[in-house]
Amino acid sequence: MTHRLTIGLTGGIASGKSTVAARFTELGVPVIDADDAARAVVAPGQPGLAAVLNRFGAAVRAANGELDRRALRELIFADASSRRDLEAILHPLIRSEMERRAGQVVGPYAVMEIPLLVEGATRAQVDRVLVVDVDEAVQLQRIMARDRSSLGQAQAIQKAQSSRAARLAAADDVIVNSGSIAELRQAVDHWHERYLRLAAEAHC
Repeated sequence: MTHRLTIGLTGGIASGKSTVAARFTELGVPVIDADDAARAVVAPGQPGLAAVLNRFGAAVRAANGELDRRALRELIFADASSRRDLEAILHPLIRSEMERRAGQVVGPYAVMEIPLLVEGATRAQVDRVLVVDVDEAVQLQRIMARDRSSLGQAQAIQKAQSSRAARLAAADDVIVNSGSIAELRQAVDHWHERYLRLAAEAHC
């Protein structure tokens, strides 16, 4: 099977990843979303759900048999060891599901949207890392506006992720989201042309 150029799209919370991913989709690029894969692997009947319930118990099972995401989030947010246990269960399953989906798409290159790419062991899945970068003060304002959270809550969410410096250190390519949505979309168009050239060169 011919290798397809794969771009890992990541960035901190409220950085503009969703807008960037949507623009890639508009341009006809397959975008494989880690959050979608994460939901799929814990759907009722899947081994991922059984493993999570086995570890965390009935408290994280909703009345309809599905995973109670809010209860699970609250549990792992307060306990780092529980979060590590959950990651150990789910990350390999999510990686496998994303690889399965990547193998089914067509096109010169594909984008894997992975919010926790820097935190997880997914770097080997992608050829290049594209980071959507945003000033941390702006990020806090966006988190508070989006989630209606306090400054303290927004800071806690921000600190739970890799630092801005760590993301930038892992980046091959960077989109600085400091302007308008139109400017952000133009930046995606620029990288799209670049990735098309890289994909073509790889198959020469």
